[in-house]
Amino acid sequence: MPPKPEAQLFLDGLAVLDLPAFESMDAATQRSIFDAENPDGPPAPPIASVRDTTAGGVPVRVYKPSDDTGLPVVVYFHGGGWVLGNLDSHDNACRAIANAASSAVVAVDYRRAPEDTFPAAFDDCVAAVAWVAANAEDLGVDASRIAVAGDSAGGNLAAAAALWARDNADVNVAAQVLIYPAVNLADPVTDSYNNNADGYLLTKGWMNWFIDQYLGDADRSQPFASPALAESHAGLAPAIVITAEFDPLHDDGKNYADALSAAGVTVQYEDFDGQIHGFATQIGVMADADVAVDQIASFLAANW
Repeated sequence: MPPKPEAQLFLDGLAVLDLPAFESMDAATQRSIFDAENPDGPPAPPIASVRDTTAGGVPVRVYKPSDDTGLPVVVYFHGGGWVLGNLDSHDNACRAIANAASSAVVAVDYRRAPEDTFPAAFDDCVAAVAWVAANAEDLGVDASRIAVAGDSAGGNLAAAAALWARDNADVNVAAQVLIYPAVNLADPVTDSYNNNADGYLLTKGWMNWFIDQYLGDADRSQPFASPALAESHAGLAPAIVITAEFDPLHDDGKNYADALSAAGVTVQYEDFDGQIHGFATQIGVMADADVAVDQIASFLAANW
């Protein structure tokens, strides 16, 4: 099937801008375009409380759907190729997940490439998870019900954080939410990487550029950079893996879901036909984004 009408409308709007290939621009230029051209969406979903604070020096934003204590909590890592994105770019998505899952959400403003290369973003993300676990009582959340979540580059960071938490006795991650994650940065080329190389927002060339910015000269096969290459996936937290048909990363996510399942991990795999990379955070703009949020909430309710 072709891209769904909502996805095609987004692609048509992008085409009208007639921008050069994103990988031909530097990070600062890309950020300025994304800040200026971020499409107007619906008003942010109302939520009981939002506050900015720091988690051991890492900026975070804490969302709570109620004043209840002992809430489960999702630690969310935004997408954007480890270069773009911030707390504001994913504000609607974090609000929607908090409301749907009746959960607190702690969004993490990790250091970005190319100014700070691997493992800076990973270090910030696991520091935030550890901070949530250590400060659960003050936050009004339940340290036994922590989920890690993220989209695209954030999905990579969430998968890496789940690996780290499995082997860290001080932190229990109960679930992982991986939205079109990039999990094999050492060898990202798959059928979908080639078949969806151009024309669907995220391109093969742009993804290669992102990986270069993030990893630089680092070993791309180490598991915290490429979670798919971990020696073992046994014992990891249950996972929901969401992919989109017209996404270079489609097969990367599907292959990781299969690897987790083969290792005995509980996996819920959701593939969105006719969709493109980035759809899941278009809350209130693309109907499938709202479907994905409901799937995430149901998965979390069953696996906290």
